[in-house]
Amino acid sequence: MARHRVAFFSPLPPTKSGIADYAEALLEPLRQQADVTVFTEVPAHFDPASFDSLLYQMGNNPYHDFTYALALQHPGVVVMHESNLHHLIAERTIKRGDWDAYVEEVVYDGGDRADAERVRRLEVGPDYEGVPMLRRLLERQKGVIAHSQYVVDDLRRAGFTGPAAVIPHGAWIPLDADRLGARERLGLGPRTPLVGIFGFLKPYKRIAESLRAFRRLLRVEPAARMILVGEPHPDLQLDHLLGTLELRHAVRVLGFTPIEQFTSLIAACDVVLNLRFPTVGESSGTLLRALGLGRAVLVSEIGSFRELPGDICLKVPVGPTEEELIYEYLNLLVARPDLAQAMGQRAADWVSRDCSWPVVAESYVRFLEAVHEGRPYETKRPVVVETASVAVEPADVANWVADPSAREYLDHHAARFAKTLELTPPGDSSQRILEMGAYMQITPALRYKLGYGEVRGCYFGSAGQTDSREVTSETGEHFACLIDLFDAEHDVYPYPDGHFDTVLCCELIEHLKEDPMHLLTEVNRILKPSGHFLLTTPNIASLRAISAILHGYHPGFFPAYLKPPVDGDARHAREYTAKEGYLLLHDAGFEVVKLETGPFREEPRPELAWVATMLRHFGMPEDLRGDGLYVLGRKVAGVRSRYPGWLYS
Repeated sequence: MARHRVAFFSPLPPTKSGIADYAEALLEPLRQQADVTVFTEVPAHFDPASFDSLLYQMGNNPYHDFTYALALQHPGVVVMHESNLHHLIAERTIKRGDWDAYVEEVVYDGGDRADAERVRRLEVGPDYEGVPMLRRLLERQKGVIAHSQYVVDDLRRAGFTGPAAVIPHGAWIPLDADRLGARERLGLGPRTPLVGIFGFLKPYKRIAESLRAFRRLLRVEPAARMILVGEPHPDLQLDHLLGTLELRHAVRVLGFTPIEQFTSLIAACDVVLNLRFPTVGESSGTLLRALGLGRAVLVSEIGSFRELPGDICLKVPVGPTEEELIYEYLNLLVARPDLAQAMGQRAADWVSRDCSWPVVAESYVRFLEAVHEGRPYETKRPVVVETASVAVEPADVANWVADPSAREYLDHHAARFAKTLELTPPGDSSQRILEMGAYMQITPALRYKLGYGEVRGCYFGSAGQTDSREVTSETGEHFACLIDLFDAEHDVYPYPDGHFDTVLCCELIEHLKEDPMHLLTEVNRILKPSGHFLLTTPNIASLRAISAILHGYHPGFFPAYLKPPVDGDARHAREYTAKEGYLLLHDAGFEVVKLETGPFREEPRPELAWVATMLRHFGMPEDLRGDGLYVLGRKVAGVRSRYPGWLYS
C-alpha cells in the first residue's frame, strides 16, 4: 500500500515560535508513517496534485503569513493552534498600511464596519477578542485539526462545517532532565519546596496573582522558593512587583534559558504553575513538558485546559477566589509531597499513553487519510482489553525439569519463571506462541498451562537449521517442540508476517551487542495485529544496581567474563531501565499494557532498604526498582522508530 503523500507547511526553528518547535517535533514521527515534503516559505513552483494532503500549521502571528496565504490559494487541512487569527490579519493589513483591507476583513468576519472605521481613526484598538478573523480561511478548507474540543466548538461557531479532529498537543518526554543538577546550580537542597512558572512571562499568565499566593505560602513554609523562567514581557514590571511584595529573597527571575536547562529546571520543581486568562483555546507546550516530566501542575479552569483529565492536575477557576485557591493548592502540595508525586506520576502516564509524538503522528495520518478518501474519521483510539492471567505454581515448571543442573537453575529463578507465565496472555488451541531463547524450562507450560495449540521455540545458531526437542514430565506427559536457529539481531526470522499471536523474549535482549531494534522490528512483523509481546530482562535501575554502583561495583546483573576455556560469551551487552523498556516497545509499534519489575528470587532484601530511603530523600522515584523488568505490549502499529535516538548513536 502506497504511503500517504503530505505537503507540510510551517515555520521551523530557529524561528522563535512555539508552533515552529511543535512542527519540528511532529515531523520525525510523521515521516515514519507518511511521505512528507516540508515548505517553510512560499515555493517558487507548487503542484498540489503531487500530494494526497496539504497540511498547514496555523498560528496567530506574522510567522504564519505564508501558511495563511497558501491555505487560501490551495485549500487543505489546517491545524488551528488557537481559535483566533486577528493578530495575523492585522499584520497582513494594518502593518502594511492597507486599512481598507483590514476594514473589509472585519466586515467579512461578521464585525461592525463602524467599529472597524473607529480603529482606522485610532479612536479604539482592534477588537482582537470579539472578531476572530476565521471565516475567510475556514470556508475554503477540507478539514481542520485542533488540540481541544474547545477550539473545534469555536471553529464551528465561526461557520466551519467540514471534518474536524481533536488531536492532543504532542508532548516532549526528555530522558536527560537533570533534576538534582538543576537544584544544585540553584543552590537548593533536594527537599527545598520549589515552585516554577515557565515560558514567555506575560501578565495574562496570572503571575501577579501567583506571586501574591506564594507570599502567603512563605508564611507557613519559609524555606519555599520560586523561579520564573522565560523572557519577561515589557508590560509586566516584575522587578517592581517583587520589591513591592518583598519577594526578592525567595523568587528568582532566570530569563530566557536554552531548552536543555529549561527542561531540567522544570524537572527541578515540585509544583509548576501554568495559569492564564483570557484564552483563545491555545494549548501549551511547556505544560505538556511539565506533565511528561511528572510534575504536579496547576492550570486555570478555562478553555482547552478544562478538558485535561481531573486526576493529573489541579484546576483553578478564574475569579475572586483565584489567589486563595492557588495558595491552598500550593500549601497542600508542599505539605504533602506524596500527593504531588502521585499526581505527577499519573500525569506522566497519561502523556506517555495519549500525547507522545508517535501517537499524535498516527492520529494525523489517520485523519488526513480519512479526509482524502471522504470517509469518517475514527476519533477513538483502540481500547486495550486487560489481559487475563493464569495462576502458576512452581510445580507447573518443575515437573518438566529432570536434569540436576537445570533443576538448580530453576530453583534459583523460580520467581521469575512464575511471573513470566502469569504475565503471558493465555491462548487456545487455534493460537500460536513463539518463545525466543527457549531452554525448554517454561516451554511445555505454554501448552499445558496456558493452552496454546502451537508452541515454537528459537535459539542462536546457523540460520536455516531446525532442531526438535522432547521432554517428559514427572507425571508422564510428553511435550515436543521445534527450535529454529538463527541470529536474533541480524537474520530475517523464518516465519511469515502476522504468524504468531504471542511472542516471548525472556532474558535475551540484554545479550545483543549491535542492533536490538532488529529484534523488535522482526517481532512486530511476525505478530498478528493486536498480538502480544512479553519482554523480560534485568533492570539496570534496580535497588541492587544502585547499591552496587554506590559501593564502587559494576551495576550490571551479569557483567562477568567467563573463565577460559568456556566457549561463547554469556555476558550482558546492555541492560535496560523500566523507562527504556517502555520506549523499546513503544518505538517498535506496541502499546504497553503492563510495565512491572520484580525479584528473580522470592526473598527479602532488607539490606537494600537504605537505597529506597535515599531515593525518597532526594525526591527520586521508588517504584520499578525490582531486579527483573517485565514489559507486556500489544501490537497497534508498524515500527515507529527503527533507530531511536535514545538507543543509537
